[in-house]
Amino acid sequence: MTDAARTTPLGVTDSVAVLKFGGSTFRSHAAYDQLAAGLEERLEREGRRLAVVVSAMQGETETMRGRLHEVNAHPEDATSAGMLATADLISAHLLATALHRRGRTATVLAGHQIGLTTNSSFLWARVIETDPGPLSRTLGEYEVVVVPGGQAVDAQGRPTWLGKNSSDLSAIAVARAVGATACEIHSDVDGIYTSDPHLVRGARLLPDVSFNMAALMSLYGAKVLHRRAVQLALRHGIEIVCRYNRAPFSRGTTISREGAQMAAIVFNQRSVVLAYDSDDIADCAHGVFHAAGIDTVRLTEKPWVAVVGGFVDLEAVQRRQNLKPGSYVGVPVAQIRGSKVTTHIAESGEDALHLAQTLHDKLDLPDADRARRQPSYAGV
Repeated sequence: MTDAARTTPLGVTDSVAVLKFGGSTFRSHAAYDQLAAGLEERLEREGRRLAVVVSAMQGETETMRGRLHEVNAHPEDATSAGMLATADLISAHLLATALHRRGRTATVLAGHQIGLTTNSSFLWARVIETDPGPLSRTLGEYEVVVVPGGQAVDAQGRPTWLGKNSSDLSAIAVARAVGATACEIHSDVDGIYTSDPHLVRGARLLPDVSFNMAALMSLYGAKVLHRRAVQLALRHGIEIVCRYNRAPFSRGTTISREGAQMAAIVFNQRSVVLAYDSDDIADCAHGVFHAAGIDTVRLTEKPWVAVVGGFVDLEAVQRRQNLKPGSYVGVPVAQIRGSKVTTHIAESGEDALHLAQTLHDKLDLPDADRARRQPSYAGV
């Protein structure tokens, strides 16, 4: 069954709540027990089974990456996928054991058990088949099923990774498999803002955002959601509810078909713009990155390609395709108004921050009443 095909969901759509918690949730081992307490409260309040997707503890994936590169500066993608995915698996087992300590029934379904099959782009894999059976059966036996984010296997059963920050994508895939109409994404911000609220003064919360707007912001480097997760949610009509990842788990942005198109300034200080010798070579480079599953934007004014989000061995990807590496231009800063995007180039990550602040200060922002957070409640 292909990803575009319909799956057979669990018998009752509302019988399972799908939640995702990013790595910033787990700043210490005590955080697992704190989250377990919140999940327990929700179990008792709603009586629904929980499918919980988790990311690795902060810094764990990059620690794994560093250890791997100490042994081989340019490891094979299949090896990297197998190594990096273990960080999320450890996090899943830590949450499961915290739930066990509280007397709740919980288990972990790892990438080879969950029913997601991908292509063989090992580090930026795309889901091509979904089997809802494993989740359905396991949720029939346990109150909580914990899923490590970003994990899957290819058709040969080899470990694949859905990419950096891909727990969102795993969560939407899980929601689709169990027939859920909504998926709750918990992170260190409670929703989508007009710019990064940790870096840009005056950033406003956007309470209702369209799928297309969220996907566009993600493509240009917004860190709140994985772009392919938004696209998958749009394709299957799964509403995304963004929440803060600590009590009282306040609700911020809802992403849906009815959401608004807004204005925003989007940047990621790890993104880079690469210049090539001609439009043909830039087009080829864009195609190479896209085929590898790496988010890029072909900037049409010049033979430039923006590679979004970092954590990519750009030299290795280009070398494998016998492509002359592009030269560094700067860091892209996107000014978005509805579906229109104007890309500015800053010389460095620090310059990108200053430019983003300047552009944001000039935005025609929504009224404070429209941007106000929605009511929160205690418990997950």
